Amino acid sequence: MALTKVVFKPGINKEVTAYSAEGQWIDCDKVRFREGFPEKIGGWQRLSANTFLGTCRAIFGWATRGGVRLLGIGTNLKYYIASGGSYYDITPLRETTAVGGATFDATTGSPVITVTDVAHGASAGDFVTFSGAASLGGAITAPVLNREFQVVDVLTVDTYTINVGVNATAGDSGNGGGATVAAYQIHIGSITTEPIGGWGAGPWGGGAWGIGLPSLQALRIWNHANFGEDLIFGPRGGALYYWDSSVGTGTRGVLISGNDTPSLHLALIVSDVSRFVIALGANDIGSAVLDPMLVRWSDQEQYDFWTPAITNQAGGQPLSNGSRIVAGLQNRQEILIWTDTALYSMQYQGPPAVWGFQLMGENTSIASPQAAAVANGVAYWMGADKFYAYDGRVQTLPCSLRRYVFSDLERSQAEQIVCGTNEGFSEIWWHYPSAGSLTNNRYVIYNYAQGVWYHGTLTRTAWFYSALYGHPMAAVSNTIVEHEVGVDSNVTGVVEAIPAYINSAPADMGDGEQYTLINKVLPDMTFTGSSALNPRVTLELIPSKKPGSGYQSPRSVAGNSEGATVRSATVPVETFTEQLDIRVRGRLISLKLRSEDVGVMWQLGSPLFDARPDGKRG
Repeated sequence: MALTKVVFKPGINKEVTAYSAEGQWIDCDKVRFREGFPEKIGGWQRLSANTFLGTCRAIFGWATRGGVRLLGIGTNLKYYIASGGSYYDITPLRETTAVGGATFDATTGSPVITVTDVAHGASAGDFVTFSGAASLGGAITAPVLNREFQVVDVLTVDTYTINVGVNATAGDSGNGGGATVAAYQIHIGSITTEPIGGWGAGPWGGGAWGIGLPSLQALRIWNHANFGEDLIFGPRGGALYYWDSSVGTGTRGVLISGNDTPSLHLALIVSDVSRFVIALGANDIGSAVLDPMLVRWSDQEQYDFWTPAITNQAGGQPLSNGSRIVAGLQNRQEILIWTDTALYSMQYQGPPAVWGFQLMGENTSIASPQAAAVANGVAYWMGADKFYAYDGRVQTLPCSLRRYVFSDLERSQAEQIVCGTNEGFSEIWWHYPSAGSLTNNRYVIYNYAQGVWYHGTLTRTAWFYSALYGHPMAAVSNTIVEHEVGVDSNVTGVVEAIPAYINSAPADMGDGEQYTLINKVLPDMTFTGSSALNPRVTLELIPSKKPGSGYQSPRSVAGNSEGATVRSATVPVETFTEQLDIRVRGRLISLKLRSEDVGVMWQLGSPLFDARPDGKRG
């Protein structure tokens, strides 16, 4: 029988049965599509050997006028500035005591010290830095005390404990002198969503149906935006802070206060051209209570002046459709605002109204504060049960993985979902937690240039892309990695392979009754971009008797149905004509391609099969 070229439809389809998806791909991991053909995704490497504390939930990048590139990194414990391969702690302070405000008590043989500070306000896990402390008289010396600690346990409103890492001796009498100053950083946040008690806190009546309304301060999510070359940032549900890049990376962010600056906010935007600071969800003037539907903005070019007057452009506007603002993004000549039930467009109009609001879509949802991204002027986002796009009008985005994603989503942790772009490949990435997971461990990708979907497994808690950096940035463990760099994984300094595979639906090679024998395959593959001397993938043909039956045990002359495709040439080879002698017999045949070695990059073209009829009996 003549060689038959096999071409599969691009993208992954899990919306129908495997047999109904004949001619399509039905499963993959670490694979994307280029011009309709599957290939292994690019690698990633750590930005620096240095690490930070906590789980990163937000990344933001910008540059100073001098061309210095900076990254803002918000974790559940701290906020950092990344520059030159180092992570600098700029977490704001909430309180600094007067001189002598803290004293110490030691227990002989223990590194746990009790700190006394009247009405300290600290919580377990918070960070405090001591200065001016004197030796306790024994092993607990001044250098042991004068540094940063994490609160171990809160004993009373006036006392808590820290671990200094050195066992106290009998000579440590306590106190530490009368010159100690305690500087407390703002409270830490949770790494997971922890439901709050009370009416409306659980699934009934909270957010999208069945998802529930999480505590606004449970999962620590940071908002940030540059104001020129400086940074405005703050935790979701908390205050706003300012970091001046000109004073250097060794300084902390400072609270923006006075002039009716909001003390609470849900989302933050700095308008690109008009330079307003906009708080999406904020406390009103004269109130300390968060209004989750109130939009407020500062005076133009005045990040710290929010008092409306006839002589300025500060102001505010409550929205009506929904119960809370969830997210906001800047798009072309407009700011998009998502509530839990609607999408608004916010546009600058100038005095006296300053900003105008238009309802663009109702009965919509958004899965999390970071579930949306903009690419080429189009906004894409993940809702409670489907995907959306906005290009001037809201529309449901057709998705061949919709049921797969939303049936496997851990909805109690949906607030962790992050979305970002990978412009070099025309991709929108969503990272989400699968059922039973307490962190993001899966991804789903929409390729808007090809209109196809694919997915896989990957642990990423934050994502950021800017042409300023050239590569997407993502958070994994306690470091930042650059994606699309090389072909392997380098998170810890050790290069590891990125296993990748793709599976096709079973193809009816005959008439559905006739068995087919395949004894030759021309794989048509390229290994362009590989760093290995002999890159290879494994091609597997999996036979089955009929739709719904289990796969047969693969059979061939060698006892299996696998064959390795190897490129030994040292120059790029775009077309492979190397032949695989392989014997597989079945009514239906499924193709699987996988790679597991370091240094391998591959793309599949249109493989050729030598197939012939082989009777009707199994």
